[in-house]
Amino acid sequence: MNIINPATHELITTVITDDKESIDKKISGLRAGQKIWAAVSLAERVSILRRFAALLQTHIQSCAETLTAEVGKPLQQSKNEVTGACTRINWLTANAAQYLSDEWMVSSGATREKIVYEPLGIICNISAWNYPYLVGTNVFVPALLAGNAVLYKPSELATLTGKQIEKYLHEAGVPENVFQLAVGAGDVGELLLEADMDGYFFTGSYQTGKYIYERVSKKMKPCGLELGGKDPLYVTDAITDIPTVAANTADGAFYNNGQSCCSVERIYVHEKVYDAYTSAFVAEVSSYTIGSPTAENIYIGALTRKEQPAFLAAQVQDALAKGATVLCGGKIIEGAGNYFEPTVLVDVTHEMDLMKEESFGPIIGIMKVNNDAEAIALMNDTSYGLTAAVFCTDENRAMQIQVQLNAGTVYWNCCDRVSAALPWSGRKHSGFGSTLSHAGLRVFTRPKGYHLRS
Repeated sequence: MNIINPATHELITTVITDDKESIDKKISGLRAGQKIWAAVSLAERVSILRRFAALLQTHIQSCAETLTAEVGKPLQQSKNEVTGACTRINWLTANAAQYLSDEWMVSSGATREKIVYEPLGIICNISAWNYPYLVGTNVFVPALLAGNAVLYKPSELATLTGKQIEKYLHEAGVPENVFQLAVGAGDVGELLLEADMDGYFFTGSYQTGKYIYERVSKKMKPCGLELGGKDPLYVTDAITDIPTVAANTADGAFYNNGQSCCSVERIYVHEKVYDAYTSAFVAEVSSYTIGSPTAENIYIGALTRKEQPAFLAAQVQDALAKGATVLCGGKIIEGAGNYFEPTVLVDVTHEMDLMKEESFGPIIGIMKVNNDAEAIALMNDTSYGLTAAVFCTDENRAMQIQVQLNAGTVYWNCCDRVSAALPWSGRKHSGFGSTLSHAGLRVFTRPKGYHLRS
């Protein structure tokens, strides 16, 4: 399989992919290794995963350079991702004992009762390319902490990063027969769905997640799906510093080239501040530097998937045909690499694909609303339910809006962020199940209830 640099279309390297024989061999090894790993004390597993985080920090330059080369994000953003993964690992390891240790519910009397959190077994982790360190950490770190073995399939677009993850996990002390890489594209993913494993966890698009769920549901095994979003943001009339709000919300829409499941993908603005906000927003987006992701001070690098520029251009054309206006950007940047201009459209409606279907790129539609009720109705008018944000100086007003939003995560005066302490979960086509928080540690376990009578 060829690994191609999306910023130059040059060949980085060629890797050998897995086949059925190699996958079966890896699963057999993991089955044996998991039993030994589960017997290792939780304290030692915690220590090993902390060493993994330390190795990532030690080798952050190399990790970031590899990530940038194969996915196209600016080098500083790649460094930010590695650092963010380490922050999540630190939280998970610091809280593993509290949420994975045996839990006494009744500790005295004639009948004592406790809960033991046993590992599921072998976890199949089919991961994503847009944040391979972060979305991978969400799954394989708590899975390993809970005593599971992991067969980790990075996206074919982030294979080299997956190899670095495997390398440093093994160097940290995770045995080779406890964490293994599955290398390849969709055909290798099919082999994993056919295999007998004990839990399936996928991060990616709704279409692929739905397919995976349909394939594995007959196995009666746990399945977690972290899927896409069409995440809305509402700017109320109760804001004071419009340029700062515009800058923060533009970053929420365009960071990592908009290639995030929780990127802001549609913005609703109260009519009283619409003109001032839109003007400040366009000024911010127009200031973004575009270019080679390895160059200094680049904010917009290359899109990872070669098909994405044409997809975004089609969304722009659909919106224009239905009455939208482009305020900046709107075109493919010609030349080597997968580049698209940062794009802002207004006069948009929910009849346009731009406001209904996931874009996953540097493109946003801004829509004027008359009041909070209209904003809430439009924000909920979606088949997705990952995140939603409200910018407002009045916390009570913001809370009244947030409680009516059908999303797994809501933000007040912030957006496009994830905390390891809070559950990360979607609704509707954004998936189900949780990663992170105490829920994301225990999702990789099978609780067993003990009734102990003297």
